[in-house]
Amino acid sequence: MTVNDESTTPGGTTWTVGRLAESTGVTVRTLHHYDRIGLLSPRMRSGAGYRLYTDADVRRLQRIVLFRRLEMPLDEIASLLDGDDDPADSLRRRRDAVVSRRDELTELIDAIDRTLEAEMTQRPVTDAEMREIFGDGFSDEYQAEAQQRWGDTDAWRQSAERTRRYTKDDWAQIKAETDAINAAFVAAKRAGLPADGDAATDAAEAARTHIDRRFYDCSHQFHTCLGEMYVSDPRFTATYEDLEPGLAAYVRDAIVANAARNT
Repeated sequence: MTVNDESTTPGGTTWTVGRLAESTGVTVRTLHHYDRIGLLSPRMRSGAGYRLYTDADVRRLQRIVLFRRLEMPLDEIASLLDGDDDPADSLRRRRDAVVSRRDELTELIDAIDRTLEAEMTQRPVTDAEMREIFGDGFSDEYQAEAQQRWGDTDAWRQSAERTRRYTKDDWAQIKAETDAINAAFVAAKRAGLPADGDAATDAAEAARTHIDRRFYDCSHQFHTCLGEMYVSDPRFTATYEDLEPGLAAYVRDAIVANAARNT
């Protein structure tokens, strides 16, 4: 019989150390160690003197492996398997502890997932995501120019402080709010309503409070200055004209009228 042979005896199947290691994943070195310390010492030998593990030895090894997975020391495992106490009682206690630990780990995993989700939600938005949200309305060059023009103003510093914490979801909501305000301006103009009427001035007030809440303190006077910029800066003008011809001037007039009714 060779080291890797498996044979059947009247008492059942026997395994050589090599075959048992191959079948169970427990290394030959570990099996030899268990043999040396008396934890798992096969009593049968082949004609050539090789160790032969019986079915009973394999069942004992299965228990040893299980208890080792439960992080029990080898001497404690030996005492348990060779003592008077029923190993099953110990397994039941260990099972209860494992179930409790499993529940704790499940809660821990949930907490980690919530933390990761919060981290992802709260991370600053990237330029690529800004372009995804605003399309052509977001330009690296324009952002740089805007900072150069207004970077020393209190409004710019306040806006930078607020927006640096904005997430992709925040910017998506801002975009939706802006679109809704512009849609109100377009609807009022297409309906032939005057720029100083309630519909247009209400939209102007919504635009002002949107800026005030999302970016920087925006008084009615300051908003009037912005309105003038909408018709004097071709890029701002184009933004409104793309939505509706003549809209830039209409929005400016609505802003001026809104400021007048709030003074």
